[in-house]
Amino acid sequence: MELYTNLRQGEKGAWLSIGTYLILSSAKLTIGYIGTSEALKADGLNNTTDIIASIAVLVGLRIAQRPPDSNHQYGHLRAETVASLVASFIMLVVGLQVLVSSLKSLWEPTGTTPSLLTAYVAIGSAVVMYVVYRYNLALSKKIKSAAVKAAAFDNRSDALVSIGTAIGIFGAIFGFPIIDSLTALIVAFLIIKTAVEIFWEAVQSLTDAFDIDEVETLSVLIRNVDGVMELLDFKGRAHGNMYFIDVTVTVDPYLNVFESHRITEEIEHTIMRENRFCQVLVHIEPHIIPPQNEEKSPTN
Repeated sequence: MELYTNLRQGEKGAWLSIGTYLILSSAKLTIGYIGTSEALKADGLNNTTDIIASIAVLVGLRIAQRPPDSNHQYGHLRAETVASLVASFIMLVVGLQVLVSSLKSLWEPTGTTPSLLTAYVAIGSAVVMYVVYRYNLALSKKIKSAAVKAAAFDNRSDALVSIGTAIGIFGAIFGFPIIDSLTALIVAFLIIKTAVEIFWEAVQSLTDAFDIDEVETLSVLIRNVDGVMELLDFKGRAHGNMYFIDVTVTVDPYLNVFESHRITEEIEHTIMRENRFCQVLVHIEPHIIPPQNEEKSPTN
């Protein structure tokens, strides 16, 4: 099945992110400590949370590839979402730790100026993360993976954080040491913000939230299918990248079984042309015209 093939290909992006974050976080934490830069150390801790998030994506992709079984008849596609939920809690804890550390450095400044090397490391990290972002974005478009696309946007945000870190370090070097701690504070808020966003998206998926715009688009397509007289009900939910859609429509009550089945197949094909990663269940009901109220003639 193409969906599972795409999930396997998506592992390449997760492995690339994990390897890159391992190297960058080690370099930033080490050089940030040696070069006395709170901002670079905060950026390094940010990358450690990204390692966890990327591992969660990788584990989720692996579990999601398992076929349906007796206990999971819709498959294991939501494993990726559960892993993202766990990663969001871990990111939140690290973000709070960075926040506390940066507030302490603001309250009790060390008075030391960061090394120029720390700024160069931040700039180099931004360049590397932008390259990884472009790769993962291209991969997500190729395999149509929401998880890899989310990882790509995380890569982009890390590149922007590293640019901000470099700006803060340069400010501290040129006589404004408070800028370094302020930048660490901003990085902490960015980590917390990303954690909350990942948490909210995972919760929305696990509670069967469905995009309203997607509902409107698919509803219009279904109503335009030849033979459909009325769309009575539309329900949708997402399991990873797979949509499960339940539709109830009315048709001419005098159609035979073969003609009614033809309409259900046309509805399925119409939805899958819009998104091929769909499983569609169509329920057919006879179209009944409600009786019209006849005007009573006045009595003589």
